Amino acid sequence: MMYKSWIMSNFFNYDGWELNFFDNAKNYREYQIDIIKKELKGTVVEIGPGNGSLCEKYNTYCDNVVLFEPSKNLFKNLETKFQSNEKIKINNSEFSSSNKKFDCFLLMDVIEHIENPQTLIKSLYDSLNENGKILINVPAFQHLYSKFDEDVGHFKRYTKSSFVKELLLIKPKKVKMFYYDFLGYFLSLVSQLLFLVSKKYKKNYKKDFKSKIKLWNYLIPISKILDRCAINSLGKSLFIIINK
Repeated sequence: MMYKSWIMSNFFNYDGWELNFFDNAKNYREYQIDIIKKELKGTVVEIGPGNGSLCEKYNTYCDNVVLFEPSKNLFKNLETKFQSNEKIKINNSEFSSSNKKFDCFLLMDVIEHIENPQTLIKSLYDSLNENGKILINVPAFQHLYSKFDEDVGHFKRYTKSSFVKELLLIKPKKVKMFYYDFLGYFLSLVSQLLFLVSKKYKKNYKKDFKSKIKLWNYLIPISKILDRCAINSLGKSLFIIINK
């Protein structure tokens, strides 16, 4: 099966309390769309689409979309949101990879929720059409791992070198990796330092979370410029493109 039951259990009761904050960060979501839209093609399967905020924008760049959302609450929200869109199908059960191939898999901030994702990545790779792609977004740099990561169920954050270890079961034609959100890295670093030195901050970090996200989102256009200047050598997030 493409999706093992243990993956389902990881997300079945996931409430995604943080998703609305990030979905309202319009500059950030637009930046992500700019990154993924040129890589999308054919039939795209997005795993863990959350509230479907990205799908609302990227579905115009591909032929069809399958949203695989194991969280029962988020699944219901997606059914309601996309019920009139015939181009988008919603799925929350396991299905076989043996009879159907896809052109692209999209996993935006999903892999970090899985302790050992090698088997999942291999299953997805085996389910790709020739010249298909797996697009993956993960939080970058383990030294930024914080109470927030812990609370939302992240096992780890990644660097380019550490993510290579998750690809040992496949032999891709090409893999491209790059960091993005330059200023987000330093904002996360400051936040992490506050976690370490202030017990009060660590205990109450959700206070004013909306304001913090708003400030970060406001700085995204500057981050986009700095990302180009730094040749995507540093950032809060890591994006991976796996070509079959």
